Amino acid sequence: MGVIKDRLRTDLTAAMKARDEFAKSSIRMALGAIQYAEVAGDEARSLSESEEIAVLTKEQRSRTESAETYAAAGRPELAAKEAAEAEFLARYLPQQLSEDELVAIVDEKVAEAEAELGAKPTMKQMGAIVRAVNEQVVGRADGKTVAGLVRQRLG
Repeated sequence: MGVIKDRLRTDLTAAMKARDEFAKSSIRMALGAIQYAEVAGDEARSLSESEEIAVLTKEQRSRTESAETYAAAGRPELAAKEAAEAEFLARYLPQQLSEDELVAIVDEKVAEAEAELGAKPTMKQMGAIVRAVNEQVVGRADGKTVAGLVRQRLG
């Protein structure tokens, strides 16, 4: 069983004892998402910590996007609930990288690609560089941001 799933179960017990309905429902939602990912596919399996992080990151992104949609539709009470859930999920995710740290990692991977190719990488190598950066920053940076930085460095 993954580390994050264990922590969620421990926190669920504490939330139930404290009668914290918001925490209880948010933790159950996160556990449900992890359990769904475990049984998805041909056979059930336990997720690794990085896979658990990916599931929770997806859930957090979904909540953030929902909050923005609700806010744009004039439903501030639903937007606040979704934003609070996204913030709650952030407790279980690794600390996000700063812009400078992410730029340094992207520059390092671009330099590695340049050393392998013997020439400056082009947009054809963008996918490989983005994958290499994403493997290193699992859960600590948004893939869209990574792709944008790589595109900026190559363009």
